[in-house]
Amino acid sequence: MRFDVLGPLRVLEGERDLTPGPAKHRTLLAALLLQPGRPLTVDRLIAEVWGEEPPASAEAVLRVYVSALRKVVDGIRTVPGGYLLDVDPDQVDAHRFERLVAAGRRTRDAGRTAEAADDLRAALALWRGPALAGIDSGELRRAHAVPLEELRLTALEERVALDLALGRGGEVAGELRALVAAHPLRERAWGQLILALDQAGRRSEALRAYREVRRLLVDELGLEPGAELREAHERVLSGGAPSRTVPNETPPDIVDFTGRERVLDWIRRSVPPAGTSPVHLVLHGPAGSGKSAVVIHAATALDFPDGRLYASLRARTPGAILEDLLRSLGCPEGGVPADLDERIRLYRSMVSGRRLLVVLDDAADEAQVRPLLPTGPGCLTLVTSRSPLSGLEAARACEIGVFDPGESVAMLARVAGERRVRAEPQAAARIAALCGGLPLALRIAGSRLARRSSWTLEHLAGRLEDERGRLDELSAGDLTVRSSLALGYRALSDSERLLLRRLGALSAPDFAPWAAAAVLGAPADRLLESLAEAGLLQARGLDATGQERYGWHDLTRLYAAERLADEEGPPARVLAAAAREILDRTRRARALLLPAEPGSGQTLVRTAEQAIAPETTQLRESARRLAVEREFLVATVADFQRTGLDEAAWRLAFYLTPFFELGAHREDWRQTVDLGLRSARRMGHRHGEVLLLRSLSDLHRAEGRLTEAAEALHLALPLAEAGEVARIRHRLGLVHLVQGRLPEAGACFVACLAAFSAAGDQRGTADALRALGGLRRAEDLLVRSLEAYRELGDPRGEAAVSFDLAGLHLDQRRPSEARKRAERGLGLVRRLGDRLPEAAGLVVLARVALAEGRPDVARGAAEEALGTFREYADRGGAAQASLTLAAALLDLDEVDGAVDAVTRAVGEFNTLGDRQGLARAEELANEARRRRGLRI
Repeated sequence: MRFDVLGPLRVLEGERDLTPGPAKHRTLLAALLLQPGRPLTVDRLIAEVWGEEPPASAEAVLRVYVSALRKVVDGIRTVPGGYLLDVDPDQVDAHRFERLVAAGRRTRDAGRTAEAADDLRAALALWRGPALAGIDSGELRRAHAVPLEELRLTALEERVALDLALGRGGEVAGELRALVAAHPLRERAWGQLILALDQAGRRSEALRAYREVRRLLVDELGLEPGAELREAHERVLSGGAPSRTVPNETPPDIVDFTGRERVLDWIRRSVPPAGTSPVHLVLHGPAGSGKSAVVIHAATALDFPDGRLYASLRARTPGAILEDLLRSLGCPEGGVPADLDERIRLYRSMVSGRRLLVVLDDAADEAQVRPLLPTGPGCLTLVTSRSPLSGLEAARACEIGVFDPGESVAMLARVAGERRVRAEPQAAARIAALCGGLPLALRIAGSRLARRSSWTLEHLAGRLEDERGRLDELSAGDLTVRSSLALGYRALSDSERLLLRRLGALSAPDFAPWAAAAVLGAPADRLLESLAEAGLLQARGLDATGQERYGWHDLTRLYAAERLADEEGPPARVLAAAAREILDRTRRARALLLPAEPGSGQTLVRTAEQAIAPETTQLRESARRLAVEREFLVATVADFQRTGLDEAAWRLAFYLTPFFELGAHREDWRQTVDLGLRSARRMGHRHGEVLLLRSLSDLHRAEGRLTEAAEALHLALPLAEAGEVARIRHRLGLVHLVQGRLPEAGACFVACLAAFSAAGDQRGTADALRALGGLRRAEDLLVRSLEAYRELGDPRGEAAVSFDLAGLHLDQRRPSEARKRAERGLGLVRRLGDRLPEAAGLVVLARVALAEGRPDVARGAAEEALGTFREYADRGGAAQASLTLAAALLDLDEVDGAVDAVTRAVGEFNTLGDRQGLARAEELANEARRRRGLRI
């Protein structure tokens, strides 16, 4: 539905005219349309419909009018004290007009003159006559019609000004004649008419128009024409301003320019309107990111009447650059002062009256740029630099990053040819990834393909795969990634170069200052900031622990690794020096994450009950520290293994195991365990191999691969020392338990409990008591396990047993005790920030709610848990949550939903080989199907 008020009121639905007939109905509708989405009080509407003397029954009559309008117009809502029309403002032509005028002004201010004129022309085309024609309301005319009419005239004058700037004087002269006839005292319109006539070659008519308006102003107002009219008259008399040099120095646009719409839009929106303060924009980013291409592409599309200046700064002095700029502005031979300060003053004088675009390419620092900034109103400066030039006053900065995969492939296609890229899309994606989205690298790769028609994209991708030769491959003519990076490297100080090349020993995508300090052997915060300023690193903001993180482009990393090899030798020496700090930090985080590591024999007995809050805060922080360093540590395991630091590799892989298990980071878990196992076996470290086989078994069990889990444990048994055998038996019992082999599981738990007790291993004892208590459904064993975890200061273990006890109490029909246990466990894991254990606790709490006869509460808890399990791809947990959700839906008589949920649970349990879960799921599935059959 469309509503028009710029002229007679009109309501249209497609081709149908639904305009109300009665005058008061139309007035009321107009009042609501002019304030869409805003509540209007009854008193205000009465004043707008009837004016100052409404009838006594006005409020009742108003309700009748509203009722009648609701039959025609949807969206009239009653709100406290009044009414509101809920329609999109764009459905009302007056609001659409205001939006289009604002858009046209923004486009004009961005320097896109023709587009702005079209926008304003479209806005003015919405008018069909005087605003609110035929609406009998003085209130509405004063509040809305008069401002709309004034905006229409202003927009018309602004559009005419744009048309004149485009040389369309002959086209608008007639329109301006009509405008001054209707509004004879609008001086701006007369001035535009004079300029339009002159532009159309009708100079005598232009002078006659000036005499006419001058006589009118003197006779009617007793005033002489204002400055704008006098200036128009003088321009006609002088035949236009004298010509001056209009430079146009920006290099030609790049034919195959790709992407960067966000940055280009930022530049367009930043263009200052004529007569306003100049704007300075800094586009910064790493070498090869395409900064120069962006500013040149943007500059060619911007309209600056007084010209475009361009200077390549590099290592040149401000004085040398100013000499070139002054000559470009028309300074004669011999007129350029020798003194730098004199050159700066002359430059500022020459640009003060011009609206210029100045491109300063490849700036080194703020001191080089500052003297070159134009001071003229409406000027725009585009600066490119590897540094953000943070000290440049009143400048705005935008970082130019690498292309995303889609943009990368698009650029490759523009350079190498669309047909070749379409023929090998997977190889194109590989090349884009190997170039890291760096525009320079992509352009070189595309150029090599364009020059070698016999090469397939797969062939080039294969050549780029080898990291050792990738920088050699990214060379075409005088374009090379290596030389571009070398410029930045040579400009660094000795200590900055040392840090950059030592960071080349790491393959991680980002790192914190502590890691940089570890490879440098000294504090590195200031140096990291300097490298980021130089564009060789990127500051990526604060992580969850409050420390700054730094990253870099993969090709910069390869260049740093080259410099390390050439200047210091293989990376193993640097990594070996850093290994102690990396291992120590990870070991401490693990110790906080998992107090007295399971079965380690370490005991930390609490002689009295202690407050849990400070302890859980520490434990939560340990998990957070490992989470933010996860990618770094996973990559570092690979770095250690690749460089032959086997001891460090297997130990780091082992230290990370409980964190991966807690967060369900299974791919990282698999990768690091595999690398750690290889290192332990390569150095013949039996104990390390046993620990990682145990970890591998835990991973397989979490994934439901029970056969593989048992195989890993059987491989570990012959290698294990006496103390480790019990820990392996404990895990073997857990595998048997999930397989439904309960006697074998019980035998394992009994044997390892005896071994742990004999060895005085309190943590192992707590784990074995929990496992045996869960198997036998023995409350006394579970309570002993709970007390052991508390003595160890392990809230995670305490929470897990609390959930076990809650489940046991449910089986014993003791729901109130079950709720206390479940809520205690939930409180612990929530303070720890452990999402997966929290989801497991929610499943238990949902079961408690079912036992209490509250299926709606159970449904909410089960659905929340299911969402978390799916987020972490935990199939076993998702199966348990789906099973509990199905039970809740059955109790709510939502049988179809229950069938769907239990079917998903059956599938997951079957895939995971969980016989106990499968039996429960099949039992509930049969009940759901029976209920569905009864209902049908």
